Amino acid sequence: MKSRTELPSTLGALRRSRYSEDLIGERSVKQEMRVNLIAKIQRGESLFPGVMGYEDTVIPQVVNAILSRHNFILLGLRGQAKTRLIRLLATLLDPQLPYIAGCEIHDNPYRPLCARCRTLVEDLGDGVPIAWLAPDQRYVEKLATPDVTIADMIGDIDPIKAARTGQNISDELTIHYGLLPRANRGIFAINELPDLAGKIQVGLFNIMQEGDVQIKGYPVRLPIDIMLVFTANPEDYTARGKIITPLKDRIGSEIRTHYPATIDHGMAITGQESWVDRHSPVKLNIPDYIREVIEQVAFLAREDKKIDKRSGVSQRLPISVLESVVSNAERRALLAHEKLAVPRIEDIYAALPSITGKLELEYEGELKGGDTVARELVRQATAKVYSHHFEGINVSNIIQWFDLGGSLKLDEAAGSAAVIRQLSSIQGLLDRTGTLGAGANDDDALKASAAEFILEGLYAHRRINRSEERGYSSGEKKRDSAPDDMGRRPGGASRRQFN
Repeated sequence: MKSRTELPSTLGALRRSRYSEDLIGERSVKQEMRVNLIAKIQRGESLFPGVMGYEDTVIPQVVNAILSRHNFILLGLRGQAKTRLIRLLATLLDPQLPYIAGCEIHDNPYRPLCARCRTLVEDLGDGVPIAWLAPDQRYVEKLATPDVTIADMIGDIDPIKAARTGQNISDELTIHYGLLPRANRGIFAINELPDLAGKIQVGLFNIMQEGDVQIKGYPVRLPIDIMLVFTANPEDYTARGKIITPLKDRIGSEIRTHYPATIDHGMAITGQESWVDRHSPVKLNIPDYIREVIEQVAFLAREDKKIDKRSGVSQRLPISVLESVVSNAERRALLAHEKLAVPRIEDIYAALPSITGKLELEYEGELKGGDTVARELVRQATAKVYSHHFEGINVSNIIQWFDLGGSLKLDEAAGSAAVIRQLSSIQGLLDRTGTLGAGANDDDALKASAAEFILEGLYAHRRINRSEERGYSSGEKKRDSAPDDMGRRPGGASRRQFN
């Protein structure tokens, strides 16, 4: 790639370079993206690096839309990487693009649109100064809100400019261009399109399709070259706002995004996006079963009837929870002066504020309370992950220890060595930690985390009990009249459990 100083700096030099009129003059931004996309596919390059879980669903549809030179909309719930995906479209633009220096709308040197640039080409000819655009300068993004005006999007008459230049107020040279014209020869993305007022959508459609618009009664002809991309929430699409029919008709492709289809995909995304590779005085080690429980919480929440499915459960939930879990383990290790921090199940309960703030509850959920709903999700997630790792493994000796009257209350702030001393009294418990990758020769922090997970798994399956007063204890009474998932007992009575 040439440096900026080596690129042509005048129109005459541009004509004599490889950026000829045949290449730059006629090619639209959609054609440019199509050509660059084809080249990437042929080279076998990653098209949208960092976007995971869409390889067989969303990305092929986005590729088809670009190859078809369509404007398109991504339709999906919150936290489905819609914004990240559209921002990566800028990677399909040329490394540099010439425009007439000083032009607010980045006019094509061979096909100027604005009055200033047309006059400049007539007066200076090949001496017209040329500047260059990088891909990130050709991407413009706007969050749609009800207070957005035509002046914001299209432009307005600028009386100060008119007074400074001595131009008539109705002269095209007095226009202050809005975001859309300034995105000329680039990508213009609008997030949450239904929130945009109908009259603004009309203005968008008019300048996009007809190439003209009226600003304060003054007609302006601007056949701009642009790629339009939108995002919207399916609920907003029909309830809070709407997309006007003429604009909707011009959106070539409607592409549905989705949450991760599998736990593995979800864990990969959470691992990529969460801030856990951090500088710390202690070394961090996050067991896979802890990651699985955190991800499983999000999957269960998306199916829970107590949680509003129309709002969705963002992928930001497991990301935030994992960060909070790691921080709690880090804090405990620092207080205990340990060199290794390993998250435990108790750290997930400590991270409940990262869960409750991201759940929109239905009426039943509101009655139970966000904290109770979140605790139930953690318990159910632990049960699922425990079954995954311990199916067919005999843990009867551990249960027998509690049935014979044993009980154990763990101190959340206790160091790993102290926890191991407590856990070693339970027959067979530490022997089973190897199933989770924590062998006899591993650090106490790893063994403590694994052993506590086993106990919590048994509690989640109601094989043992747990209470605030006694900690883990016999589950005999609980099995005699085991509550269902809603905490109800036979006869309609309910008993509040410490989760």
